Amino acid sequence: MSFRVKIEQVAKNKESKIVLALDFPFEKSENRENLFSKAEHVLDVVHPHICAVKFNHHLVLPLGAFDGVQKLVKKAHSLGLMAIMDCKVNDIGSTNQVIAEYYYAAGFDALIANPFIGWEEGLEPIFEVAHRLQRGVILLVYMSHKGASEGYGQTIYEAESGQETLQYVSFAKKALKLEADGVVVGATYPEKIREVHEILGEKTPIYSPGIGAQGGEIKAALKAGAHYLIVGRAITLAENPEGSAREIRNFAKLG
Repeated sequence: MSFRVKIEQVAKNKESKIVLALDFPFEKSENRENLFSKAEHVLDVVHPHICAVKFNHHLVLPLGAFDGVQKLVKKAHSLGLMAIMDCKVNDIGSTNQVIAEYYYAAGFDALIANPFIGWEEGLEPIFEVAHRLQRGVILLVYMSHKGASEGYGQTIYEAESGQETLQYVSFAKKALKLEADGVVVGATYPEKIREVHEILGEKTPIYSPGIGAQGGEIKAALKAGAHYLIVGRAITLAENPEGSAREIRNFAKLG
């Protein structure tokens, strides 16, 4: 069973399309044990209201992929959740293969990769490893921060079509062609979500980060075509993470 089908089933069972970005700000005085306990507590209380957990360098750097983070991935699985590694793979093929092998070995169900690297000796090894292990690959099409337009929004000359196009449009078409398990488009740019959704239809789900702290709006993202909403600080830094996750999930269901 593919990652795409698995997360659809979890989302249906949980009645939630919320992906928790399990991120915490850097605190020099905080030790690894406290950070792990904080992350584990958030998982324990919010898991009924989410369908997946997205990890980033916020936890991998201080806890280690095969130490604390692997334990958290196992915890997520035990709670019926999927685990996504937001490593934004962006290197040469041999390095990308090693990155994919390690993160999948740590238990991740999918990872996020940057299509800027191209296919040959770029994305190809990642997809090969993912297919062999029956894991997922999600492609980064348009990020959620203010400077995203400098890269993802630039006009390019597309060799295959011989025409000018926008970088994120080219990436969306590539995701469709490569049968990626999903794409990332920032919720802060609902007009970009709409354009990408017009290209992908229902074949490739859109994951939208930037809800809450970055200003992305749930209803606007869903109306534009987002399938999954990635929410981090609005939940992890809330005084009541469970209550915040429940409220966001319920509001998204209404949307």
